[in-house]
Amino acid sequence: MVLLKMKFTQQKRVRLAQGLWLLSWLAVMCGAFIFCLGVYLKTELLRRAEVMDNTEIHVVPNILMMVGLASIGTNWVASRVCQDSLDASRFPRWKVLLLAWFVVVALLCCLLIAVVVLSYALQGRLEESLKVGLRNGIRFYKDTDVPGRCFQKETIDRLQMEFRCCGNNNFKDWFEVQWVSNRYLDFTSKDVKDRIRSNIDGRYLLDSVPFSCCNPSSPRPCLQNQLTDNRAHHNYEFQSEELNLYSRGCRQALIDYYMGLMNSTGPGVLSVILIQISVLLSMRFLQTAVEGAMALENPEGDSEGYLLEKGLKETFEDVRANGILSGSAQTPEQTSPLCRTS
Repeated sequence: MVLLKMKFTQQKRVRLAQGLWLLSWLAVMCGAFIFCLGVYLKTELLRRAEVMDNTEIHVVPNILMMVGLASIGTNWVASRVCQDSLDASRFPRWKVLLLAWFVVVALLCCLLIAVVVLSYALQGRLEESLKVGLRNGIRFYKDTDVPGRCFQKETIDRLQMEFRCCGNNNFKDWFEVQWVSNRYLDFTSKDVKDRIRSNIDGRYLLDSVPFSCCNPSSPRPCLQNQLTDNRAHHNYEFQSEELNLYSRGCRQALIDYYMGLMNSTGPGVLSVILIQISVLLSMRFLQTAVEGAMALENPEGDSEGYLLEKGLKETFEDVRANGILSGSAQTPEQTSPLCRTS
């Protein structure tokens, strides 16, 4: 049983080759789009590398860039095959290469499907990476004079202002760390001494947040110090007051941002998969139709094009049988010396 058999005249083969040529160049542009999409995602992830604990999520843009480049190459080859399919003297040279071409294109489609799946499956890993990375970033916020951490303060401040967020989960995360460097503390002050002595770890903790947590949309001037002391500010109630700070934590803000990027790539990647599958199927019909005409020694005559010469089950059994036969075939020279008789 031949799978999806169609009859092709010379005119139909020409039209198929022309249509596939156009489709191949469209797929080349799609490959460039996929590559650029991977570069953009990679760049955005690298920009926030300091607040991420690991790089597992980078597998998504890495695959996109690899598939994009490979797609450009394979579809350019497809366009050349389309041109040579109308020349009986030039088409046979592609016969061996086309087998590898089909395998590569099928693999690319599988990788693109994997990208869509990974974009959703890695959300938990991304969240955990940001949780640990942001926690460390807040803890090292004060280390502006420590090599390797000098820009941590700037990174966190810019992050909170850009994404309109505060802390890891919320602004209260700043109450649990000493975010003011010792070099800026007056250790002769009684208040400073009392605060350090009152903490079991000897840290200078405050119910305050950095300036970057302030929401400029608030009508009230920013209150960033003594946030839990109702008496420190006029007409202020900590428990019920709508604070003029960003209420959303930076972890959730970054997760929403990155997942929004990855989710938006889904429809684009699926569209590219459909175009690539169309190129794959059309190329198979063109190959079998042209080879059928050449087998009849009449390149301009009618021929049949199909996807598989036999049904799926028969094709699978043939491939398995050929694999077993090739694996079991062994020459005397290949036989182990221990198995030879003297």
